[in-house]
Amino acid sequence: MVGESAISGGAPGASPPEAIQHMRSHIIAQLQIHRARHAPSGGSSIPVPPLLVGVQGPQGSGKTYLTSILRDTLKAPPHNLSVAVLSLDDLYLPHDELVAVARAHPHNGLLQGRGQPGTHDIALGTEVLTKLKHINESPLDGPGLELPSFDKSLFDGEGDRAPGGAVVRPPVDVVLFEGWCVGFYPIPRDEVERRWTQTLPGLEEGFLNKKGYRIEDVLDINERLKDYIAWWDLFDTFVQIRPPDDHPYDFIYKWRLQQEHHMKARNGGRGMSDEQVASFVDRYIPGYVFFGNGVTDGYEETPGARKLPPWSGRALCIVIGEYRELIRAEAF
Repeated sequence: MVGESAISGGAPGASPPEAIQHMRSHIIAQLQIHRARHAPSGGSSIPVPPLLVGVQGPQGSGKTYLTSILRDTLKAPPHNLSVAVLSLDDLYLPHDELVAVARAHPHNGLLQGRGQPGTHDIALGTEVLTKLKHINESPLDGPGLELPSFDKSLFDGEGDRAPGGAVVRPPVDVVLFEGWCVGFYPIPRDEVERRWTQTLPGLEEGFLNKKGYRIEDVLDINERLKDYIAWWDLFDTFVQIRPPDDHPYDFIYKWRLQQEHHMKARNGGRGMSDEQVASFVDRYIPGYVFFGNGVTDGYEETPGARKLPPWSGRALCIVIGEYRELIRAEAF
């Protein structure tokens, strides 16, 4: 079952989660289309670029685990593909800059620590994603591309950039870029105001106000999301992992708590308390409420003119239940 293997990390020799079959088939099909679209013609010597895949899923949903299994599946026979994985988490600002962001916005609880749009290094992400897009044009015997790395254990869990990231060398067939808010887009101010007053299924009445958030905090994040659009524009296809429509938020708390309990059971009890886990997830819920549907709907490029995501019509949604069991897989 998806839930058990996603929580445990999988036992040796265990079958991959059912969701992987759908993800693998989707990537292979999209890679074939991608290669046909970029096939050299007319004497062109420009190699086919890697297929850039965005992978989005909420905390505790198993997205990192599923991404790693997907990578291993694509690298193994019969596919034998060269696959690189980059996490949104590895693009966080260095610790001193994260501290500076928090101090510059002391009243915005969403920016008090890493996680939200506005806590990533936009210039670094643009550089790395662009280089990955063109990596197959690099010399085969060159130094390759060293991916950034972020160590969350530094500074008492606040984290900092770490040296010695993985080195990627051409040729690369597929790049998987995973993260909790990958594919989120900004929305119009009046839509922020509308969603601010709506009832959130599975959460207490007045959740946002009770957690101390302000609409100004959300509008700040909304503005910062504009810087991420250039990243999303580079994606060729997309995989979204999400809870069912009737439990869009409350399952996230359960998943993340299960994840923490499993980690503590294996490391001697080191980790967050249940209350700390709940507070941790609290800070991410506004992202799903206000920006999560951008993965399917895109954004308003100009007032009244909606622009769909570049992966629209070439994406896969994996819907999982309370125990991370596969409910359905559907194209969008």
